[in-house]
Amino acid sequence: MPTDQPQPAFVLVRPQMGENIGAAARAMWNFGLDRMRLVAPRDGWPNEKASAMASGAGRLLDEAQLCDAFPDSVADCTYVLATTARPRGLTKPVLSPERAMRIAAEKIAAGEKVAVIFGPERAGLENEEIARANAIISVPVNPGFASLNLAQCVLLVAYEWMRQTGEVVHEEIATGRTGWAVAAEIDALADHYEETLDRAGFFFPETKADSMKVNLRNLWSRMALTQADVRMLHGILRQMVRWKQRGD
Repeated sequence: MPTDQPQPAFVLVRPQMGENIGAAARAMWNFGLDRMRLVAPRDGWPNEKASAMASGAGRLLDEAQLCDAFPDSVADCTYVLATTARPRGLTKPVLSPERAMRIAAEKIAAGEKVAVIFGPERAGLENEEIARANAIISVPVNPGFASLNLAQCVLLVAYEWMRQTGEVVHEEIATGRTGWAVAAEIDALADHYEETLDRAGFFFPETKADSMKVNLRNLWSRMALTQADVRMLHGILRQMVRWKQRGD
């Protein structure tokens, strides 16, 4: 069954290769999209090569809406975005994928239906199809090699959709099998080093000892330490002391 998430429909117009349809389905499902519409696939439908390429996203193909003509594929939509890399001589807003998906998210949140249309692999969308769109999506690519594979274009737009709907974590640090060290653990580590270094005569001259200890505490507080890091740093210091005591 389709997800309940409000989202745009991705319309593949006259796709030529089943493999590209399957790859587009995978790209959509990677980013939580499952509303695929197909307009007159060249090799007929269903397509075994599409199903093989879709892998775990095969249900998108099973539930894809098949349309004989392009107008039928967007008939229920209030806002249509056309993807194209070639200038068409049409007066129409040209949007980056980021801007386009921001607008799409706003319109869908307001209850509108949005479609993004993708043309066939060899020549892209016809002017008559682009003329029915409200705006164009243009991906900033190398002008000397602007042609994108169908599935690549689908993936780029789908990724921007996920970004605009707030589901992207832009930065995180994986802590593995351990959690972050708490303040008490950092304090105990600082005490261990301060006491050991004090015995070793590190805080010299005495007039600078207090500021050196503050700087050392500040060093520990600036470090993002996990509980495993703290245990390892305790162990390193203990082993160094044992080594010194053995006189090796």
